[in-house]
Amino acid sequence: MDIRQISPTYAVSPQIGVEDVPAIAAAGFKTIICNRPDAEIPPSHHATVIEAAAQDAGLAFVVNPVTHQGLNMDMVQLQRATMDGSDGPTLAYCASGTRSSVVWSLGQAGDMPTDEIIAATTAAGYDLGGMRAQLDTLAGQ
Repeated sequence: MDIRQISPTYAVSPQIGVEDVPAIAAAGFKTIICNRPDAEIPPSHHATVIEAAAQDAGLAFVVNPVTHQGLNMDMVQLQRATMDGSDGPTLAYCASGTRSSVVWSLGQAGDMPTDEIIAATTAAGYDLGGMRAQLDTLAGQ
């Protein structure tokens, strides 16, 4: 498991498995967000399977399947609302962590300066500098 911290209360990871959930709980996460559509993965890693393990570990679990082509503001708002409503840190996962970083970044636009958003994702290994204009537009700059 490769957890990458984006902010004090939000981290991302490539695909997780049931066997990772106890370590996620032990690391202090309170909510898991699945940003990966089930169509991309085998049944052993479908959201319902991970969700059952998360619930057994006392974690909240939200399904918000994001694709680069289908990403929309409803998904961004769900991600943000889930993070804001969590009782503690949130871990979001997808195939590599990139989509989870992108949807977080879009949700921060207007609340954080664009440079800080890009610096946070870059520090975690996700270069989202190409999103600068989009982040600025969402921030009303």
